[in-house]
Amino acid sequence: MKDLLLSTPLPAGQQRDPSPQKGSFHRGLLQTLPDLRGFARFLTRDPAAADDLVQDTIVRALASQEQFQQGTVLKAWLFTIQRNAFYEQTRRRSREQEIMLDIEQDMQPSTAAPSRQNARDAVQDLGELLWKLPDLLREALILVGAQELSYEDAARVCDVPAGTMRARVSRARAQLAQLAELAELAELAELAELATENTEPPETDSEKTIT
Repeated sequence: MKDLLLSTPLPAGQQRDPSPQKGSFHRGLLQTLPDLRGFARFLTRDPAAADDLVQDTIVRALASQEQFQQGTVLKAWLFTIQRNAFYEQTRRRSREQEIMLDIEQDMQPSTAAPSRQNARDAVQDLGELLWKLPDLLREALILVGAQELSYEDAARVCDVPAGTMRARVSRARAQLAQLAELAELAELAELAELATENTEPPETDSEKTIT
């Protein structure tokens, strides 16, 4: 991925600028790659599609670096490009619903230690609950919670007022807590039902038959 920054051709007529400002931009872009990958996976729910989205984001960012203004949060600026690229792709392919509902299959080795396995199960459960949230609420929680953007920067990414972003995050957290509580109650009810079905009264001495 780092090689992409060096090998990506610039738009016609544009030459690479060796100035310190451009060098700082490229370094910042490299440092933000892990965050771009994380946000891309939340958007696409598919590792291969996420990698393609990150590459598309980098190409667009390099082509638009002249528009980047010093003092702007680079991470938020890149997330805006990535988010716009994602929705352009999904509209073009008419697959937005399919992509948003597609469930990523995580490999979970059976030899994993119980503590690590339990941790992975908890993360998977949280991920499943997260995807039950409405798209806008899930996106807000990802940007502010997982990606640690400020409310103001996250609002700029989604092109909404900061107050709207705060409200979305608050609603997302409340709904996520409610979903977690409902999931726990459903699991307890299922366990109770299984226990009832599998439990038989012990056989008394009078019921035993001696042959």
